[in-house]
Amino acid sequence: MSRAESEGRTLRETLREPTAVVAAGYFESYSVVGLLAVVGVLFVAVAFGAGRLLRPVVPTPEKLLTYECGVDPVGEGWAHTQVRYYVYAFLYVIFAVDSIFLFPWATVFARPGYGATTLVEMFIFLGFLAVGLLYAYKKGVLAWT
Repeated sequence: MSRAESEGRTLRETLREPTAVVAAGYFESYSVVGLLAVVGVLFVAVAFGAGRLLRPVVPTPEKLLTYECGVDPVGEGWAHTQVRYYVYAFLYVIFAVDSIFLFPWATVFARPGYGATTLVEMFIFLGFLAVGLLYAYKKGVLAWT
């Protein structure tokens, strides 16, 4: 008589047991992540609640004024800004993204069999960036006045 028969289980129940154990271990690892997330949310909620209970609430007209960079608000809230500053920021973002793509490309380029393909892809990518930079230069965006 087999062990399964002696314990009163069928063969099918015995075969299912290892997958049940694996599934339990799988969900057990996620329960730790879930518990950590709940503890983190509770920690933040308690911190915000304690801050709300302990802080003094004394609204005055000076406290309700708009405040920015230590300068009291004078006049209208509309300010004119130069568009070129946004263009410089946009160009910086483009080249920052370029550097993000260059590092993984360099690691793939070193693998055997990928050299020529990745080299062509990177030159195409750099070509698009060069065309964008040339366009910005022709429009006079890069001239600081």
